[in-house]
Amino acid sequence: EVQLQASGGGLVQAGGSLRLSCAASGFTFDTNVIGWFRQGPGDEREGVACISNSDDTTDYDDSVYGRFTISTDNAKNTVYLEMNSLEPRDTGIYVCAADSRALGGSSWYLSRPSAFAFWGRGTLVTVSS
Repeated sequence: EVQLQASGGGLVQAGGSLRLSCAASGFTFDTNVIGWFRQGPGDEREGVACISNSDDTTDYDDSVYGRFTISTDNAKNTVYLEMNSLEPRDTGIYVCAADSRALGGSSWYLSRPSAFAFWGRGTLVTVSS
């Protein structure tokens, strides 16, 4: 059974940092695409960051570019999202997703959440002003 579990969320002041983790079981990351998505209050789910282990590419939403970094530790089957210079607009539930079919690169997947086959439970990030 494939499972993804996100953790690391919390309450932080604007300008602060958090590191989210997404631990996977039931499959390995080394040939997968993994993405982080977030959903704020009243908002639709949006892609935040994506990494493709098949073609070694990453992509980010413009709103987080230069502030967030996605990375993987294949030995631990874990993907991380390092978030710096957090802003109140970053508030939301962050969810990780994975797909093993390599339908496209990280940019392709970032704009297509429906392409991901596996989804985990989210972790709440709250950024206070």
